[in-house]
Amino acid sequence: MYERLRVDRSTTVDRVVDALRSALFAGDLEPGTPLREQPLAEALGVARSTVREAMTMLVTEGLAIREPNKGVSVAILHPAAVADICNARFVLESAGVRAWFDADDLARERVRKAMRTFAATAQDGADPEAMTETHLAIHRSLVALTGSERLIATQDSITGEARLALARVDALRQDARQQVASHRKLIRLLERGDLDECVEELRRHLAGAEESLLEAIATPSRDAT
Repeated sequence: MYERLRVDRSTTVDRVVDALRSALFAGDLEPGTPLREQPLAEALGVARSTVREAMTMLVTEGLAIREPNKGVSVAILHPAAVADICNARFVLESAGVRAWFDADDLARERVRKAMRTFAATAQDGADPEAMTETHLAIHRSLVALTGSERLIATQDSITGEARLALARVDALRQDARQQVASHRKLIRLLERGDLDECVEELRRHLAGAEESLLEAIATPSRDAT
């Protein structure tokens, strides 16, 4: 009986995390907004302990921060962090690119599948959250070419910090087809085995991402007045 209770409770926490994550990506909760346990528990119809666990998971994902004597609030991405994140991503993803020939067939196929999923998502006119998730999956699949679970975990941690701003980037971009074309170019270079050019294209790609991220965090949300 107790095991069933733990499973049910975990499911509730996951649902609360999903609800909060969706609100963050939709811009309903702005960066810096305090996340108060009692109001959230009342709004979601769950216990405060459930909200507390959900907020801990958001902190782990980099979507929220916990500060002593201040509690939990929506994460704020600063310009210096953007540059650091993009530099770190280049190190990890370029290592994946250079591992293309040594990677197994399954890892290479995951890159192709991630590209197909991103293209389909863009074509369907999906919301920024879905665009961001499928976009990041491509870059994660590049790191996975290294075969290193630690490098993949590092990539997840790094991109977690940028996910809110990335959602803003995808919301601000007017032409999803251009983004799909940019990523397809990366994959074509991989498939051709032109790894040096692919690394340079990745460098340009991430430089553009850095510029877009800086624009996103400087642009007021649609609800700002």
